[in-house]
Amino acid sequence: DGGGKVGHNREKAKLAGGRKYGVLWYAWRRLLGAGDAGGAVPDRDDRCAAEPVPHHTGGVRPPAGGAVLARGPAGGGGGQADRGPPGPGTAGRDAEGAGLPGRGGGGPVGRGGIPVPAAALAAARTGDEISLDDSALLLTVVEERPDALLCQVERGGLLKSRKSMAILGVQPDTPALTEEDRRNLDWVARCGVTDVLQPFVRGAEDLAVLRGALAERGLERVRVMAKIENQLGIEKLDEIIDASDVICIARGDLGNSMPLWELPAAQKGIAARCRTAGRSFFVVTQLLWSMEQRAVPTRAEVCDIYNAVLDGSDALMLTGETAAGRYPVQAMEYLVKTARSALSTGRAG
Repeated sequence: DGGGKVGHNREKAKLAGGRKYGVLWYAWRRLLGAGDAGGAVPDRDDRCAAEPVPHHTGGVRPPAGGAVLARGPAGGGGGQADRGPPGPGTAGRDAEGAGLPGRGGGGPVGRGGIPVPAAALAAARTGDEISLDDSALLLTVVEERPDALLCQVERGGLLKSRKSMAILGVQPDTPALTEEDRRNLDWVARCGVTDVLQPFVRGAEDLAVLRGALAERGLERVRVMAKIENQLGIEKLDEIIDASDVICIARGDLGNSMPLWELPAAQKGIAARCRTAGRSFFVVTQLLWSMEQRAVPTRAEVCDIYNAVLDGSDALMLTGETAAGRYPVQAMEYLVKTARSALSTGRAG
C-alpha cells in the first residue's frame, strides 16, 4: 500500500525480457474518422514490413526498447503461487531465474524460478514487498542471497510470463537509455516511427538524453512522449511537461507508487496540469481490463473511458486487452464507441 516500485529498466525495473506491447495508440481524430494527419511513412526494410505502421503520422507508438523491462518467461506459460511460507523457490539472477514459493514450499516458475534483472536483486532487502503483475501477486523478501531472493507468498495466483515486477518503495538507479534502447532507436527511421514513448521519466534530464540520442540519428522530428508512473514524475511534472511533446498517464505503475485510492486524484491532477500548460496527454492501463477474458466490459470501465475523454485526454491506449486478451477487436470497438459518445454528448462539469 504505497511506496515506489521497481517497474522497469529505470526507476523501478519492470523486468526485462523483450516485452512487446502489440498495441496501437489512437488519436481521436483518426479513430473517429476526421481524416488523415498527413505525411507518408518513410520506406521500411523487410524487418519492419510486418509492423502495422499506417501511412500517416500516427500508428504504432513503441517505447524505447529496453526502457520497459518485463519479468522473463515462465516455463509452460505460467505458474501457480499459493500463500504460504518460503520454500526452496527463489527469485534469481540466472537466465531462467528461480522459483516462486507456493504453499508449504512451492516450486519453480521458470527453469529454476522467476527470472529478474540484477538491478532488482541489488535493490531488494529483507522485509521488502515485491508486487508481480501490477500487484495481482505479492511477495515478501525473507532472505537475501548472492544471486537470489528467498520470498514468501502473501497474495498468490497465476503468474504468466513477462509480467511486471515492483519492489514497493524502492527506486533503483538506472540509466535513462540502455544500450538496447539505443540499438532500437537505430530502427526508428526505417520503421516510420513518429513518436517514442519514454517510461518512468524522472525529470527533464531523462528526456534530454532521449532527444540527444534521436538527434544523433537525425531524428529531431520524432516526438517524445513521457510516461508519468512514479512519484518523481509527479514531483517533476512541470519540467517534464515543458520538455516533452505528449504526456502519458500510466496508471499501472503509478498505482504501485501510492495507495490505490489516491490514484484517481493523481490522474485528475496530472490531466488538469496538462490542460493548463496546453500539453497533449493520454491515459493508459486497465481501461478495459476485464475484456482480456470477457466479451463485454464492466459499467465502471466504460465510465472510466468516458470520464478520461471529458478530462481532455487526446487519446487512450489499450495494452493487455489487445496484446494478450481474448477479445481485442471487441475491446477496441467499445473503446471507440464510448469515446465517440463522450465527444458527442459529454460536457465537462
